[in-house]
Amino acid sequence: MPARLSSPIPPPPAASYDAVIVGARCAGAATALLLARAGLSVLAVERSPYGADTLSTHALMRGAVAQLARWGVLDRIRAAGTPAITRTTFHYGDDAVEVPIKPKYGADALYAPRRTVLDTALVDAGRAAGATILHGPRVVELVRRPDGRVSGVVVQDREGGIRTVGAGIVVGADGWRSTVGRLVAARARRIGRHATGVTYGYWAGLPDDGTHWYYRTDAAAGVIPTNDGLTCVFASVPASRFSEVFAGQLEAGCRRVVAHVAPELAADMAGRPPAERVRGFLGEPSCLRQAWGPGWALVGDAGYFKDSLTAHGITDALRDAELLAQAIITGTDAALDGYQDTRDRLAGPVFDATDAIAAFDSDLRTLATLHRALSEGMTAEARYLADLETAVAT
Repeated sequence: MPARLSSPIPPPPAASYDAVIVGARCAGAATALLLARAGLSVLAVERSPYGADTLSTHALMRGAVAQLARWGVLDRIRAAGTPAITRTTFHYGDDAVEVPIKPKYGADALYAPRRTVLDTALVDAGRAAGATILHGPRVVELVRRPDGRVSGVVVQDREGGIRTVGAGIVVGADGWRSTVGRLVAARARRIGRHATGVTYGYWAGLPDDGTHWYYRTDAAAGVIPTNDGLTCVFASVPASRFSEVFAGQLEAGCRRVVAHVAPELAADMAGRPPAERVRGFLGEPSCLRQAWGPGWALVGDAGYFKDSLTAHGITDALRDAELLAQAIITGTDAALDGYQDTRDRLAGPVFDATDAIAAFDSDLRTLATLHRALSEGMTAEARYLADLETAVAT
């Protein structure tokens, strides 16, 4: 695992802010950055340490790359040695479909930064814009007015100290098990029918010729080049088979799935130990939640968690961070309604294709058709984001 980074000590929280954001990984930090650049006072609190890693496929699709470029953050991602991805290949059994990644919609290539790189870049940009971002505290309760509107948070630090902070709006960016989402009882607008279990590992010395996505009818795997000369290798099966396939031996199970799905990749991995321990996620169906209510909003996995098989989660998070920031800056319920509607419209095609792919019940020809539908949805999203005039300057 990459060495843990140190963070400058930020000032203590004030009594109140225009926005308090719970969670400061990619979704929360991006939202804090955009709101602070627009002149709002912003506090973001994140339980994990600055620079901590997290499970991720790392992949940024075109829309996310274009956003990071507009925000002035992409140069930091490149400077960290994140390789430019200019080719992706889909493998359906023994057939391969190669797709060149050409500059388009504001993205010169694709990138897949480690979360230790991406999240800290966004946090540092947010702090430079004036946001107060604290690592370590956690939100334990919401403050409400007599009419029920959320008006702040109760924060607990690592020593157990309690502080109440007022907020014009509280944003939950605290993951698919969102504390904010639970406390406001955000209802599910859509729930997927399928889920995949997945393992993630990192290997050095694998061929660096872009991303590869391997599919059989009962399993999938992928390779995604990332920082430090490492490649993220994931192996996926239906969530119902996770325990059977991996049986508490994540590395061995990962290698077995890769050997079944991509023998040539398994041969490249043979004799090479992973650079870090292999980790796993049992899977959870995709869920699109209610995005806002009186005094609160959700962003990132807190508002829209999608199965990881199509590697679109970070792109969702950055897209929705900008949509939500613009709605908060506008400051009306109609704008927040527009955030939810636009999010749902852009998410719909990718949600549908991902859920169908995660079923593992399609033949390979049908699977290729689903991937074309997925590509069309991502292209529409990238086009929208490329045309979006951000409400804040870089």
